[in-house]
Amino acid sequence: MPLISSPYRAQGLFTNAHFSTIYSAKVRRIRGLVQERERITLPDGDYLDIDWTFALSSSHSKSAETVNKVALLFHGLEGNAQRSYMRAMSKLLHQNGYDVAAVNFRGCSGKQNLLYRSYHSGETEDMRFLINKINDTNRYQNIVLYGVSLGGNAVLKYLGEKRDIPETLKSAATIAVPADLKASLEQLTQRQNWVYRTSFLFDLRRKYRKKMPNFPEQLSWDRYHKIRSLKTFDDFYTAPAHGFEDALDYYAKASSFSYLEHIEIPTLILNAKNDSFLHGDCYPYAFAKASPSLFLETPEHGGHVGFYQKGDFYYNELRSLEFFKENS
Repeated sequence: MPLISSPYRAQGLFTNAHFSTIYSAKVRRIRGLVQERERITLPDGDYLDIDWTFALSSSHSKSAETVNKVALLFHGLEGNAQRSYMRAMSKLLHQNGYDVAAVNFRGCSGKQNLLYRSYHSGETEDMRFLINKINDTNRYQNIVLYGVSLGGNAVLKYLGEKRDIPETLKSAATIAVPADLKASLEQLTQRQNWVYRTSFLFDLRRKYRKKMPNFPEQLSWDRYHKIRSLKTFDDFYTAPAHGFEDALDYYAKASSFSYLEHIEIPTLILNAKNDSFLHGDCYPYAFAKASPSLFLETPEHGGHVGFYQKGDFYYNELRSLEFFKENS
């Protein structure tokens, strides 16, 4: 599939990657969205909290009778379903007749999850369980997926694994995707990205500390004090908690890059060229050229999920909706 020539053009301060990234994450506000939270019990006894927006009614049963399309949204590292980029996409899809399930990964809904493990960039079993659970209700003939950053990597990996994908799953859109986790980590260690990595590390260390009383055999103050980088966090927590040998093993096995060639449903990857989180194989040009299903769009600007344009919604949201309509 030919690479998509992007019409997106940033203006003014939004041509600066850091301004567009930080403004979009810290200043943007989305109002007027009504959600209902549902807690889903997972097969291992843990849970996911889902923030639903129903297209036609606040009543689940009533909307189920009249709506046949649903979107599942997946957030980024240390995000949640209440981040502006999640709320904006929920609102846009709601206005266009979708039921929306905005997913909070384990431990990301404001409540600590129950198990030692939590979530990571390549975790697809929870996603698979939830998609199949929603599909098994027989309420929807059209399921679409929307993943941002870490959530986008997980969506791409899920699609490339080609396991138990329902026929009702029609298309996917992924935004600002670190498809090569090692390359993304190396990019985040660059001097100009100190704000982002410091913020991520603060949140991750806090979660580690909160888990310590419940899991004293796996988590310790000694290791906590040694966590001074994203890589050491992955060495001391992400890898052992989720069955990887170490951080490098995790990055290799959880990256979606090696799964892209196996994706068969129409899938959009929208990665800005000036995204300071991305590098190298996070821009899979060769795969997109060779694939009939993978659509890669790389505008010059946009930062990390900062595709600002005038109006209620960003370019990435409107573009994703357009893609879903074209491939439903």
